[in-house]
Amino acid sequence: QKPNDRLHGAYIIFFLLGIGSLLPWNFFITAKHYWMYKLQNCSDQAGPAGQAASDLRDFFESYISIASTVPSLLCLIGNFLLVNKVPASIRILSSLFIMLAVFLVITVLVKVDTSAWTTPFFALTVGCMVIVSSASTVFTSSIFGLSSNFPMKNLQALISGQAMGGTISAIASVIDLTAAADVTDSALAYFLTADIFIIICIMVYLLLPRLEYSSQKESPPLSAVPPNSSAEDEAEPGGTTNTSFLAKSTGIPPLRPILQKTALLGFCLFYVFFISIIIFPSLSSNIESVSKSSGSLWSTKYFAPLTSFLLYNFADWCGRQITAWIQAPGPKSKLLPALVLLRTIFLPLFILSNYQPRAHIWMVVFNQDVYPVVFTALLGLSNGYLGTLVIIYGPKIVPKELAEAAGVVMTFYLMLGLAVGSACSVLIVHLV
Repeated sequence: QKPNDRLHGAYIIFFLLGIGSLLPWNFFITAKHYWMYKLQNCSDQAGPAGQAASDLRDFFESYISIASTVPSLLCLIGNFLLVNKVPASIRILSSLFIMLAVFLVITVLVKVDTSAWTTPFFALTVGCMVIVSSASTVFTSSIFGLSSNFPMKNLQALISGQAMGGTISAIASVIDLTAAADVTDSALAYFLTADIFIIICIMVYLLLPRLEYSSQKESPPLSAVPPNSSAEDEAEPGGTTNTSFLAKSTGIPPLRPILQKTALLGFCLFYVFFISIIIFPSLSSNIESVSKSSGSLWSTKYFAPLTSFLLYNFADWCGRQITAWIQAPGPKSKLLPALVLLRTIFLPLFILSNYQPRAHIWMVVFNQDVYPVVFTALLGLSNGYLGTLVIIYGPKIVPKELAEAAGVVMTFYLMLGLAVGSACSVLIVHLV
């Protein structure tokens, strides 16, 4: 007898946890106007100090991408090793409290005059990004593993919530730009919003085990209802694997059977996010309106926040939401990797749009504002739909007792794509 999810309580909690898992990272990268303001204070000076600050500003997104993804890989490996040793609740709550502490530091620094120490401020910001991203990775992979023990709709709620986190941060950024005349006032309200949401995540997570829906406990913490999805039919029966796994339930989960089962899906997930992180935000947010010289608010102030951050995140959320109703192609279809590889076409499309500043490739083919808008919408939609399909399929094609560990492995593929992609984005930004 499967307990009912009364008033969709568990679905809403997973949706909110999904928002919280990527919200800190999104708030970091979306507050571009604030970081540019903080880093420009000495960029107008002549000499090395001004040049250094200008470099920090021009390549800020690329530096942040590396700082957010490379340490996360190490945290993911650590989280996989600790899946059966440290309860999910400890991993999740400790990572939430670490994120909250770092964001409180960032919030306090908003009103501190850093003009005399721009480079140390940049180093401190990158350090904060490393800590937030590492904690966020442990939180995200632990929540993924946890949701793998619930029906597929809860995993979909989590993934959909992640994209909504990006959309919320982009909307908050636009509202702050509009409402506050002073950059620091808008940034203060902006980061306080993130602080409040992390606190909400802590509260709803503590509520989850109290739901009747979560009451049927199995071997992993908070493990409940077995997944009832169509992809579950392809999972192997427990059999001998089940016995050996339970015998070593406090050790490291067996990695080889998970990697064998998820190899193709893992590549698809890697490549989806590899392409996306190269383009967003380091390429897409530096595409300027072709009518910028007109001096209108749209072309100077709102073009990047609306056409890059808000549009991408909203399209990404729509793509993830569609998977709640349509799940095609299937996990073993050859069409799935073909669609994933097809997304490579976005690279030349964005490079040949009005990206500024350009140092080497002077040709701008797509010299109307409508082009980057369409490209960004398609990039976000395909990222959300294909990425979510692959993540959902991963834990469902392995034996049920390996589902939580498979969830962590799928997150590793995702983070590997982000790490390699962010390193490549630095190279491409320098080449354009």
